[in-house]
Amino acid sequence: MRPKIFVTQPVADSALARLRAVADVKVNPNDGRVIPKPALIAAVRKADILFSLLHDTVDRAVLTANRKLRAVCSQSITPDNIDVATATARKIPVTVVPPIVAEATADINFGLMLMVARHMLEGDRLVRRGKFPGSQSNHLAGVRVYGKTVGLIGGGGRIGSAVARRAHGFGMRVLYWGPRRKSEAVERELHMEYVPLDRLLAESDFVSIHSPLNAETRHQIGERELAQMKPTAFIVNTARGPVIDEKALVKALAKGTIAGAGLDVFEHEPKVPAALVKMKNVVLTPHLGSAVFEVREQMANIVVDNILAILEGRRPPNCVNPEVLPA
Repeated sequence: MRPKIFVTQPVADSALARLRAVADVKVNPNDGRVIPKPALIAAVRKADILFSLLHDTVDRAVLTANRKLRAVCSQSITPDNIDVATATARKIPVTVVPPIVAEATADINFGLMLMVARHMLEGDRLVRRGKFPGSQSNHLAGVRVYGKTVGLIGGGGRIGSAVARRAHGFGMRVLYWGPRRKSEAVERELHMEYVPLDRLLAESDFVSIHSPLNAETRHQIGERELAQMKPTAFIVNTARGPVIDEKALVKALAKGTIAGAGLDVFEHEPKVPAALVKMKNVVLTPHLGSAVFEVREQMANIVVDNILAILEGRRPPNCVNPEVLPA
C-alpha cells in the first residue's frame, strides 16, 4: 500500500510530482489562509507523513491525532511551531530545511526600510483613490535612506550580512551587535562596525532585527530598547515576531518614541494587533521573507528529500531529533 502524505498548502509542482510518484498525496488547496486546527487534525488522522509549513502549529493535539504518524516534515528552517518534545516522545522524526533564505529575506528587509521611510504604501493608496498632491508637494515627504546609519541586531548571520551588502550599495554606515563578533577580515569586507547594543540603538536611523528566536531573545527589544532609539528612527523586523515586545512597540509608535516600523513578522502570527493595522507609520507584510518562487521551490524539494529518505529507510538529512531514528 502506498504511503499517504498530507500537504497543508500548495507547494511547488516539481516537489508534488516527486511525491506523487511514490505516495498518495492530498494537498489542502487553500493558500490564502492557514489551515484551521480541526481540519489539520482530521487530515493527520488519515496521513502517514505530514508536510507542514512554517505557519502551521503542529502541537500535541496534532501529533497525537494519529498513532501511526511516521514523520513531520516541515518547510520551516527552525521548528518553532512544532512540539518537538512530544514528537520525540512518540518516536516521530521532525525534519526542517537548511537556511537558504538569506538573500530573499534581505530583499524584503530592505524593501520595508524603503517603503516605511518614503511613505510608498501611502502614496500607492493615494493614487488609487484618484489623488495626486503634485510632484513637489510635501504631503508625503519622507526621509532619505541613502547615506544613513543602519544597525543590525543579531546581525552576524547570513541575513544580516546580506542586508549589510545592500546597505553598502546605498552608501550607508553599518553597525552591528550580536553574541558573536565577526572576524576583522569579514567586517572589512562587509563594511560593518561592531558596537555595543546601547550605542547601536542610539546612533542608528534604521534598526534591523536579525536575532534567532530563543529564550534569551524573546522580547529582546522592549520598552527600554525602543526608548534608546532616535525619535526619527525606524525599526524593521524580518526575523521572528516575539523578538520584539509588540505591546511596547505599539506604545512607542503611538507616543512618537520612534518614527515608524516595517514588519514582516509578528508576535502572535497570524494575528496582528489592530493598533498596528491602523497606524500610517507602519508597513506590514504577511511573513514574505522567503516568498520567492525559486527559493520556495528549492525549499519544497528539500522537504521531499527528507520524506523520500524516511520512506526508503534512510536517515533524513535535516532531522532535528535524530535520536528517534533507527541506529
